[in-house]
Formats: sequence, structure tokens, C-alpha cells
Amino acid sequence: MDIENMQAFVSVAELRSLTEAAQKLNHLQSNMTAKIKKLEAHYKTALFYRKPRGMELTPAGEILYAQFKQILLLWQDTEMKMRPQEEKLRVGTMQSIVAGETTRALTKVYELYPQASVTLKTGTTTEMEQLILDGELDIAFVTGYPTNPYIHYQKCCREDLVLVGKDIHAGSDLKQVLQGATIIVLSDGCLYLTQLEKMYQDIQLTHGEVVEVGVFDTMVQFVLMGMGITLMSKRLARQFNVKSYLPVPPTFGYMDTYLITRPNHMMTAIEHKFVELNNAI
Repeated sequence: MDIENMQAFVSVAELRSLTEAAQKLNHLQSNMTAKIKKLEAHYKTALFYRKPRGMELTPAGEILYAQFKQILLLWQDTEMKMRPQEEKLRVGTMQSIVAGETTRALTKVYELYPQASVTLKTGTTTEMEQLILDGELDIAFVTGYPTNPYIHYQKCCREDLVLVGKDIHAGSDLKQVLQGATIIVLSDGCLYLTQLEKMYQDIQLTHGEVVEVGVFDTMVQFVLMGMGITLMSKRLARQFNVKSYLPVPPTFGYMDTYLITRPNHMMTAIEHKFVELNNAI
């Protein structure tokens, strides 16, 4: 049992892929497979279900994931205390993300490092990429696809997507939910809107007006009042206490979240700490 094996397990759990976890940690896929098998042999139980769409944690794997995340956070905290660096954090994110993990992670950073200088900016994925390239931010969280050759993308997780609206539930008819519905989004540059429009085209339906609200909490309130529908991650739906929602068909059912930096950027201790806190919440 060592830190490297724990990091391997946690990366596979979060990325749901041996291949992508190996790329993230700069390991051979065969080495990653061996690390997972070693852990399963150690605990004498399967930790993952191997499925066509990737790796999913078993109940035992869920327990181990929670434990390893705590251990890795403590290890990272030890690294920061033993290797102090300038306490400066310049981070960007999208409105949908800052509404959740990022706000709480920043709060914890402030509690741990009250002297830290923190810059937070929000915007679309394209805007975050430009701020990184311009040197105004050092790290940012975005969703979508890695398309800019001058940016380093590190996949954090894959989010399952759901449709949310008044009286929408798991048994709702997808076509009835979509046909003619008003779509409520944060902005016209929102990738969730792009994903929804692709869904409409694929199913050959038309939607109503597209309403931009700019604030995630307000968007959730509007759709639950019956003013329209929206697309969001299942995790955020649960976080905002959305009681019911309709899972999206597999073709459009997920979106990846990436941590982006300039290719030559060396992550500082406080940046590592923030990322670990953000992923742990």
C-alpha cells in the first residue's frame, strides 16, 4: 500500500477509465491495471465493475474511494506544510461549477491559508481558455472537449447529464418533454445548450425560446417553477435538491470536466491543494 497505488485507484474511479487515468499519471496502462489488481487482491474483493462505457465502482470500491481521498488530502496538506510556496491562487471556472464545488473549496483554502491571495473569474469554456492563454489565470475548470493545442487539458471527471423541469421525472417521455419547450440556460455560449440543440436535431424536434439567466441558482428556480427545461449534471441536480429528473440518452448523456493550464505551467502547492479539495467535495 503506497501513495502511488492510491492515486492510481482514485484516478480510475474519477475518470472511469484505465486508459485516461494512465495518461493523467503518466503510467503505462498495464501498470495501472496491475495496481488495481493488487488492491483488489489486498482487500480480497472486486473494486470496479468493468462495463462497455468504462469502469464503475462497486460498493466496496465506493468505500475505499472515500477513504483514499481523505488520505491523499492529508498527504497533500503535509507536502504544502513541508514545502511552503507563495500563497497565490488564480483560478477560473464556469458559472455552473462555481455554484458547487469551487465555492466550498475556496472557502476551505481561505480557512487553511488566510493570507492567500485568491483571484476567481467565471465565464464560458472559451473565455476561460483565453484567460489562461493571456496569463490572467493559472488554472481553470471547464467542460466540453480539449480543442486548443496551446492549452494542457487534464480530465477530472465525466458527468452524467439529466433534463430538469417541473414535473419531469425518470419515467417522463423524452419527446413530450422536449417538444416546443422553452430552454433556460446560463448563456448562449453554454455547452449544455449546444448539447441540447444536438439532441433536438437528432430526435428531429423543435424547441421554443432560449432564455439566458446568467445565475445558476436562478436557472434552477425557474425550471422548477415550470418556466422551461434545462440540462445539467446529475451531481449538480442532487446538490441543488432537485427531487426528480430525466436521464439523457447515452449519445448525449455525459460531459467531461477538465482542469486546464498553460503547457509549461508548474502547479504550485496551493493549486494542488485547491484541486484536491475541489475534487473531494
